[in-house]
Amino acid sequence: MTTDTTTEARAITYSEAIREAIGEAMTEDDRVFMLGEDIGVYGGAFGVSGDLYHRFGADRIRDTPISELGIVGAAVGAALAGMRPIVEIQFSDFMCQAMDQIVNQAAKIHFMLGGAAEVPMVLRAPLGSGTGAAAQHSQSLEAWFAHVPGLKVVMPSCAEEVKGLLLAAIDDPNPVIFLEHKLLYKTSGPVPEGRDRIPLGQSAVRRTGDDLTIVATGIMVSRCLEAAESLAEDGIDVSVIDPRTLSPLDAQPILDDVSRTGRALLVQEAPGHVGYMAEIASRIVESPAVYRLLAPVRRLCGLDAPIPYAPQLETASVPQTDAIGDAARTMLKES
Repeated sequence: MTTDTTTEARAITYSEAIREAIGEAMTEDDRVFMLGEDIGVYGGAFGVSGDLYHRFGADRIRDTPISELGIVGAAVGAALAGMRPIVEIQFSDFMCQAMDQIVNQAAKIHFMLGGAAEVPMVLRAPLGSGTGAAAQHSQSLEAWFAHVPGLKVVMPSCAEEVKGLLLAAIDDPNPVIFLEHKLLYKTSGPVPEGRDRIPLGQSAVRRTGDDLTIVATGIMVSRCLEAAESLAEDGIDVSVIDPRTLSPLDAQPILDDVSRTGRALLVQEAPGHVGYMAEIASRIVESPAVYRLLAPVRRLCGLDAPIPYAPQLETASVPQTDAIGDAARTMLKES
């Protein structure tokens, strides 16, 4: 497929940008279809599929039974048969029900068949806390999937880029796990009209500063940018880097910036124990950047506990803007 280089942008929401990407992909390629629970007339659990059912019909926007294992298994089979399915899982937590199809089938078939088959499947799922959905509907499980060879993992942090990343994921011949934070659905930003793709596997430098490098994913990117503005008022100048694609990771922009600032604060919503930011920390200390460090690498993560239902406890269990600013100030004082 060719890439339209149109760059004109208008402000739409994160969820609208996702729906627009799916609609454009389905218009371009009749192999693209979508399947999941309540994505038809209901419009999706978070309203993302919207009017796609009325535009493309029941054959291409397929409501499914409540069986994540069956949904993903059907998508893997369809992808092997030449289709390009987009799966919507209502909550990323429910991907646990489909782990065999994701990890043992989708991720491994291309390798096990010596490249003779491909699984061009996108699995979209909302993740994260902030909606009062409690412990079984609020997890951030990105590290599970980034650990599996054969899966690409994308975690868009803003409306401006979610469309371009999703179009690139739909084009990709590999299975892509596409994780969307629930709190981002209603956020808005300038999204290009056209069919611009944002290549997978490229980190984005959101802000450049001299004192500290902050690396963040998902909803934490916007919180880190907010913290950066507050820090700037105190004369602290920070960089903010968004990996965007967790696997494969484009680590070089991170290593280059840490080499320049000498400090790294790594922020994620997920619990810290064996979390994704531990991989970023390892990349830093296993590279020449370690010799430029002025302070130990620090992680700021969610608590090692299930997400509570009570709003105050839910907020306290994951990093907020003030905590990010406090962690940055502490690093500057200690180094």
